[in-house]
Amino acid sequence: MKVSVFGLGYVGCVSAACLAGMGHEVIGVDVNQVKVDLVNDGKAPVVEERIGELTAEVVRSGALRATTDVREAIAGSEISLICVGTPSESNGSLCTTYLERVTEEIGAALADPDRRGGRHTVVFRSTMLPGTCLDLLLPILEKYVGGTAGVDVGIAVNPEFLREGTSVKDFFDPPKTVIGELDPASGDVVQKLYDGVPGEVFRVPIPVAEAIKYADNSFHGLKIGFANELGAVCQALGVDSHQVMDVFLADRKLNISPAYLRPGFAFGGSCLPKDLRSLVHAAKRADVSVPILSHVLASNSDHLQRAVDLVERTGKRRVGLFGLSFKPGTDDLRESPLVELAERLFGKGYDLRIYDANVSLSRLIGANREYIETRLPHLAQLLADSVDEVLEHAEVCLVGTKDPAVLSALPHGDGPVIVDLIRLPDAEARRSEPGYMGLVW
Repeated sequence: MKVSVFGLGYVGCVSAACLAGMGHEVIGVDVNQVKVDLVNDGKAPVVEERIGELTAEVVRSGALRATTDVREAIAGSEISLICVGTPSESNGSLCTTYLERVTEEIGAALADPDRRGGRHTVVFRSTMLPGTCLDLLLPILEKYVGGTAGVDVGIAVNPEFLREGTSVKDFFDPPKTVIGELDPASGDVVQKLYDGVPGEVFRVPIPVAEAIKYADNSFHGLKIGFANELGAVCQALGVDSHQVMDVFLADRKLNISPAYLRPGFAFGGSCLPKDLRSLVHAAKRADVSVPILSHVLASNSDHLQRAVDLVERTGKRRVGLFGLSFKPGTDDLRESPLVELAERLFGKGYDLRIYDANVSLSRLIGANREYIETRLPHLAQLLADSVDEVLEHAEVCLVGTKDPAVLSALPHGDGPVIVDLIRLPDAEARRSEPGYMGLVW
């Protein structure tokens, strides 16, 4: 394919050279004449393992050249990859200045009446927040092109997963390829570009593609911060943190796995909150700062409050709650987030009814009964005997369980507002219903 790559920094330089190495005909574009001259001399403008040799090879073969002329690059290509920088502003917000400028220039070049060729596809590879492409860049492109995106010009978002230092290796063996497509034809062009590259390909809506890079990088930062904080606590307690993490990493069922990584409701129970508190307290006693670990419970509480806020937003007072125990298949109420939710709603004066098939006040004993008598002493008057009793009472229903009896009884359309805390199996279908509110998407 004939490809133009805008921006010859780390991402653009590596993308251009690697695509040329795959057999594509590539034109690199940059406003910096020094970078352009370096590429045309067969030299990489960045320091990366293997990039120098690869750049020299593909320039020598004629597969890669560079220019400062946008119109020349657009005229000589069918697909453009945008790899310009998106640095932080002084307040932490995303700087889109370079994205906007290059989009304007590409749009103007595409509108050139002398330009020949079919539909051009513009692919944004720069890291940008969800909404940037559709709400900001797409209107700019349509304005300058004088046409409709998805019809006259293709649009896609293709985030990169290149680590500095190993970016050439990562390009040819990526963890995944993500294609955010405005229309199937745009996605087809991008997928064709990477034909032969291993790994799973995900074709998703554009905002999803934009968000994935942030999910990845935030989690990578969280993992490093978590490991370092745990290491600091272990050192203070005289424990070899690397031995701890060796065992931790060997658990592929719960630790290094999809477990617990689906957005839903808050966590609770007799283990997670207690153990987090104990570890943070031990860190404080050892004078070790652990800001990530110490804010996990606060984050959990804030997420629970979002459910309360959704109820308040409805303006209704009669509330039903399905589910009370901290997880399905048990009557354990200790530190259940649903008990905390019920407590907050009851404390705010809501007329509350609760149904949980596993919870019966007469069967609660020991620490379980003691906990609920302390946190929710009015439970006896709040518990309902059936799903129907809650539905008949409630103007708004919070669903915190996947009990089949509850799911089958939930109404569609007319009836109480459904506040989905767990992402119901039919949540996608319910999203269009006016009486449905999802805690997370």
